[in-house]
Amino acid sequence: MKRMTAVITGILLVGAGLAGCATGPAAGGWITLFDGRDTKQWYDIGGGNWRIEAGVLVADGKKGKDNAFLVTNGFYRDFQLKAEFWVSDDANSGIYFRCGNPEVINDKVCYEANIFDQRKDPTYGTGALVHIVKVDPMPKAGGKWNTYDITVKGDHVVLVLNGQKTVDVRNKAFSDGRIALQYAAGVVKFRKVQIRPL
Repeated sequence: MKRMTAVITGILLVGAGLAGCATGPAAGGWITLFDGRDTKQWYDIGGGNWRIEAGVLVADGKKGKDNAFLVTNGFYRDFQLKAEFWVSDDANSGIYFRCGNPEVINDKVCYEANIFDQRKDPTYGTGALVHIVKVDPMPKAGGKWNTYDITVKGDHVVLVLNGQKTVDVRNKAFSDGRIALQYAAGVVKFRKVQIRPL
């Protein structure tokens, strides 16, 4: 009887420990893509000098003329993505999603939630869905921490930047694919990236 009680107590303690775990799909379905420790969920295209500094993912340089990206290993169709980012005023960045070809990432073959305060045509600058939904007035992201909340379900795409909805559109251009963090200019930082499949 004592042995059975000890076994049951052990099972309950393990169960309580697992219930308190806040990572992975068990925590409300959220999966952590970047947690400040490593980039195991990503691969690098084009350089960018991506690195981790004090728990923050930083990019500030690229090789050649092409944009640099960190691209997820996994494909995603319907999801909610939350990302915390910081960019310098002169930064050119963005979060690309539903990129069908894992080796070709650009705003013609993926959706791009733009982060680009100094874009020459500000209608598709920060907060816009490039080539699809303009933003007016364009919010500024430079010099501070920001949050992007991106929800994609079927043909419905919603972008929320710092609590303000900037895009709410129906569009069937891209059905599924990878997610990519862009570096094109300035200094770009990400400190938390999470996804919840829908």
